[in-house]
Amino acid sequence: MLMRVREDTYWQWADAQLHSRSHDEVLSDGTTLDVQVRLSRLGATQLFLGLYGGDGRALLEEYYPARPGETMTRAMVWGVDRARAMATGALPLPEPRRHRRRA
Repeated sequence: MLMRVREDTYWQWADAQLHSRSHDEVLSDGTTLDVQVRLSRLGATQLFLGLYGGDGRALLEEYYPARPGETMTRAMVWGVDRARAMATGALPLPEPRRHRRRA
């Protein structure tokens, strides 16, 4: 498996002190899914999902700081379903956000 090239969204999510559960999956075209859930320090269910091309580059990364009313299990199922749907074209990939530079 190739090394994933993480983008800003992943690094906003990353916190080695919080325990998380993860789901990794490789699709037949080489696309990989990385879905992770955890509880924040304040008890909120948080979700990260990433889609990565066969070359390891990020196709999409999303971070949800709160999934109100969802357990970690429910958030994981929702995230895996969403990632699969976007990876297979059943859901369109969101337009990339443009970072504006301030003068």
